[in-house]
Amino acid sequence: MRKSFIALTFLLVPACLSAQLGGKVYLQRADSLLQRVLSLYEVKKYGLLMETYPRNPNQQITYTANTGSEVTQQEVSFLWPYSAMVSGCVSLYKTSGDKKYKKLMDKQIKPGLDLYWDTTRQPECYQSYPAFAGQNDRYYDDNDWVAIDFCDYYAATKNKEYLKKAIALHDYIYSGWSDDLGGGIYWCEQKKESKNTCSNAPATVLCMKLYKLTKEKKYLDQAKATYQWTRDNLRDPSDFVYWDNKNLQGKIGYAKYTYNSGQMIQAGVLLYQATGDEQYLKDAQQTAKGACRHFLKPQSTVKGEMKFFPSSPWFNVILFRGLKALYEVDKNDTYVKAMIDNADYAWQYTRDENGLLNNDWSGNRKDKFKSLLENSCMIELYSEISEL
Repeated sequence: MRKSFIALTFLLVPACLSAQLGGKVYLQRADSLLQRVLSLYEVKKYGLLMETYPRNPNQQITYTANTGSEVTQQEVSFLWPYSAMVSGCVSLYKTSGDKKYKKLMDKQIKPGLDLYWDTTRQPECYQSYPAFAGQNDRYYDDNDWVAIDFCDYYAATKNKEYLKKAIALHDYIYSGWSDDLGGGIYWCEQKKESKNTCSNAPATVLCMKLYKLTKEKKYLDQAKATYQWTRDNLRDPSDFVYWDNKNLQGKIGYAKYTYNSGQMIQAGVLLYQATGDEQYLKDAQQTAKGACRHFLKPQSTVKGEMKFFPSSPWFNVILFRGLKALYEVDKNDTYVKAMIDNADYAWQYTRDENGLLNNDWSGNRKDKFKSLLENSCMIELYSEISEL
C-alpha cells in the first residue's frame, strides 16, 4: 500500500491559472483520485460504491428526512454521494476529451445510477437509495445535481438520451414548486416542510443550462422566477450570503453553507450571460465577495497560517462552480485562487496512505472513515481547475 501511495505523490506544483502550465497536473490528480475511489469503494455485488472507506459499521446517515423504507443494512451509498462520482466523470470527459471517461460513464457509472431510479411513483425520478431496497425518500435537490450533470454530458457528447433525461428530471423538480411562501421548490417530496436554497438555486442553474441547449424560453422564464424567489427569501442582505431554508410558517433556517451561495453565484452569471442584465452580475459578485469573507477562516499549517474553506469539500466544490463561472466573466481571480490554494494544500499535505483526502483541507482534523461524497467531489474540483 505504501508503494501505491508513493505513486500518487507526483505533481506537487504551485497553483496557477494556466492550463498550459498546470492543466495536466490537475487532470492527473483527478484521474488518480478517480481510480482510487473506484477501487477502494467498490461493491461488486451491485456495481455500486460504499458510503465510506473503510466501511463504517456504525454509519449514521444524517442528511436525509428519514421518511422512506428503513435502510437496516447499508450495503451501498445513498444517491447524493454516488452522484458526486457522476459529476467527476462528466467533468473529466468535458475537460480532457479522453474517451475512457465516456466509456466509464456509459458502461459503469450511469448503469449504477439507474439502480436509484424509481418507477413506482410519478413523476419518475431518482430516489435516495437504490430501488432494490424498496421505496425511499425523493429529494428535489438530489435530482437537480444529476440533471445538471446530464446537461453538461449532453453538451459534450450530443447523446440525446441525456438531454431527454435532464428534461424529465426538470419536470419532476418543478412538480415540487408551489404557491406556498409565494413560490419556490420544496426540499423533500415526502416531507414538504421547507423550501431550501439547495433545491431552488440549482434548479435555476438547470433551467439556464436547458435554455442554452434547447433555446426554449420557458426555461429562461422559470430560471428568472426561481432565482428571484430565492434571492427575495433566502439572501442575507447584510453580506449577500444565502441562508439554508424557509419553513412553511415563514421561519428562516439561518445556517449558511458554501454550496448554496455557490449555486446562486453560478445562476447569476448564467442569467447575466443570457440577458445582459448587469444586476445579475452584480449579485454574483456581491455573493462571491461575501461568501469568501464569511467562510474563509485562518488555520495553522506546516506552511504557516492559511485561510481555508469549511470542512465540507462537496459544498465547497459547488461553490467553486460559481466562482469559476464568475471568473470566466469578470477575470477577477481572487476567489478561485483561494479555492485552488486550498485544493493544492490538501493534495500535498493531507492525503492518507490510500491516497484519499480528509474533509479538513488544512489537515488539522483526520477522518478514520473517508467519505465517498467528500473524496469523489475532489475529482471534479481538480478536473475543473485544469481549465484555468
